[in-house]
Amino acid sequence: MSDATFEDGGEAPLRLRALDATDLEVIATLVQDAVLPANEIKFLKHHRRLALLINRFRWEDAQAAERRGRPFERVQSVLSVEDVSRVQSQGVAQGDDDTVLSILSIDFEPGEDGTGRLVLTLAGDGAIAAEVETLEVTLADVTRPYLAPSRHRPDHE
Repeated sequence: MSDATFEDGGEAPLRLRALDATDLEVIATLVQDAVLPANEIKFLKHHRRLALLINRFRWEDAQAAERRGRPFERVQSVLSVEDVSRVQSQGVAQGDDDTVLSILSIDFEPGEDGTGRLVLTLAGDGAIAAEVETLEVTLADVTRPYLAPSRHRPDHE
């Protein structure tokens, strides 16, 4: 069996942008259970951007996969946070090639005048927090879908 393609399903790669908390909920849902090596997190201070290359579970395709009895898929995507002034992390071994992280949720804690704090909660009590001037998050698929190595839907409490 070969990897799936967007063309097979008549689908296009996701390209989403969140400018408010409601939009962010959509992106947060789509990146839940995404995995990434710790060395794929980059804070580009000069560009005021936090970028993560993630392998996200294709939640938007999960029901179709179940109906058709085919394996589930993942796709590589870039999750990018703009207007970042500061990044903090807890429980993340930065630059470690061997550490694989899993995103559980993304939340926005609003501050004054449109500023705030974006928090990515990771499995195993890890977290990444980005202080932002304004909320702007993008999610863009950058590869074709591929069969999820486990061939299973993520399952946890």
